[in-house]
Amino acid sequence: MKPRHKRLALIVAGVAAVALAATLILNAFRSNMVFFYTPTQVAQGEAPKAASFRIGGLVEQGSLKREGDGLTVHFVVTDTVQRTRVTYQGILPDLFKEGKGVVAQGKLGPDGSFVASDVLAKHDENYMPPEAADALKKAKAGSTTTLVVPK
Repeated sequence: MKPRHKRLALIVAGVAAVALAATLILNAFRSNMVFFYTPTQVAQGEAPKAASFRIGGLVEQGSLKREGDGLTVHFVVTDTVQRTRVTYQGILPDLFKEGKGVVAQGKLGPDGSFVASDVLAKHDENYMPPEAADALKKAKAGSTTTLVVPK
């Protein structure tokens, strides 16, 4: 093989390696992205039916129900316009309360309710995740913009 062909082979191999690395990195970003939706967007059918996503808003007063096993809870998340029923099996965060902000990650169940795999609560009295606060403001104003939240 001539030196010129060797250099060309190295360049082609280098370009192929960079392309493979870029593809793997972009695939990792895409698989770790979780979209954020409000209850209004879920009610309008904008949320994916089979993919995992996050829903955020306020826990509706009087909606928290615990089952006898002590781990399964049902509650309603609202953006003050629409409501979405959420089921979660696990231990809720200590700061989880009715009337306070919450973000739940999971999938829509066959009956249209949200089956959460994770529930995140605010960390102090004045905090609400920025995505949830913006979504609540937009829901009140009638806008339905989808937000993207990295994991």
